[in-house]
Amino acid sequence: MNIIRHEMGPRFSEMVVVDLGTARLLYLSGQVAENASLDLSGQARQVLKRIDELLAREGATREHVVSATIYLRTVGDYAAMNAIWDEWVPKGHSPARATVGAKLIDSEYRIEIQVVAAIGNVPAATP
Repeated sequence: MNIIRHEMGPRFSEMVVVDLGTARLLYLSGQVAENASLDLSGQARQVLKRIDELLAREGATREHVVSATIYLRTVGDYAAMNAIWDEWVPKGHSPARATVGAKLIDSEYRIEIQVVAAIGNVPAATP
């Protein structure tokens, strides 16, 4: 087993990859929008774009996402979030998902998304 950490900081890594030899598990940290002044839709799109970018580093796509946890500042944003989510998730590849109302670390953040993906044995990227 090999563990690869991407964008490692003192408290967390943006993504940790566990290489099991025949498959790899990708654990992404909770992602938030770079521009916290955007509305829920804008923030959600930024977050999902960032998730796509991180997955691509390991040769993965959104079709490989097996689990997602979505944190919303306001549960009233649930329908708007689902509209964006439904556009992003490929048909036939819905991951297990939980959505939670939560007080996020910055009061301007409206959404944070954490995902886990699984991919077959393809060469690992270097951080």
